Amino acid sequence: MKKKIMLTAAVTGAGDTLEKNKNVPVTPKEIADSAIASAKAGATVAHVHARDPKTGGVSHNVDHYREIVDRIRESETDVIINITSGGGGDFIPSLSTPAAGGNGTDIQTPSERHQPVGELLPEMCTLDCGTVNFGNMIYMSPTDWLRDQAKLVQESGVKPELECFDTGHVRFANQLIKEGLIDDDPMFQFCLGIPWGADADVETINYMKRRLPENAHWSAFGIGRMQMPVASQTALLGGNIRVGLEDNIYLKKGVPATNEQLVEKAVHITQTQDIEIMTPAEARETYNLKIPGGKH
Repeated sequence: MKKKIMLTAAVTGAGDTLEKNKNVPVTPKEIADSAIASAKAGATVAHVHARDPKTGGVSHNVDHYREIVDRIRESETDVIINITSGGGGDFIPSLSTPAAGGNGTDIQTPSERHQPVGELLPEMCTLDCGTVNFGNMIYMSPTDWLRDQAKLVQESGVKPELECFDTGHVRFANQLIKEGLIDDDPMFQFCLGIPWGADADVETINYMKRRLPENAHWSAFGIGRMQMPVASQTALLGGNIRVGLEDNIYLKKGVPATNEQLVEKAVHITQTQDIEIMTPAEARETYNLKIPGGKH
């Protein structure tokens, strides 16, 4: 029997990528259409951020998320929906206003970050398990805030994907599990290659993997040029994989990608490794995913 893994398409993020690749979806319709196209190309899961249709920047507007989710659910293409719960966590250091942060600082409370998940009830959501330097920006997710968020996610019945951008995040995710804030078999995701978090290499994957509970499931992704190498190595090591324009905007050097092209490339890589991609139905059964807000 062939090994089967889950493939996530992270169709758009909050980064300033639009000028470099016009294929990055921005409006709720574009994001939903790209998620549906990715599912048709073989993705099991669509990971969703919302963008402001006017500016292309990050949006926390629940109505934007609602339109995206409704369009996906009303389509004839089945895909698991995974909404970010990262929300506003961006702190821009400023010498003139060190306590308040500089221009672009965007901080939401745990309840505000949870709002799209709590109202729309996807099958999955991400939960960023710590603070990390993103270049010169600080993504802030304090431990007590994370406990509050984890509790909100738990009460909603949505399955959290524990995103770990550095090794200490694995430690804290394990602490959330010990404190009873994560139900059932936990799902981890290693987020690799972001300056200045964990490296995108096999040594780091194995280090983090060895520190998971025995009943844990795991996934990993790399950013930029490391997207496909990390996907290939992760699949061989038995993990789930993630690709998409949130993490990498090129099909190859200098060639802008679409989400479905990146999914197709990842599917081809796994096929050469004699590994199959799970259908959404198979993933729901394997990972005990509830469908609190879906129609499938």
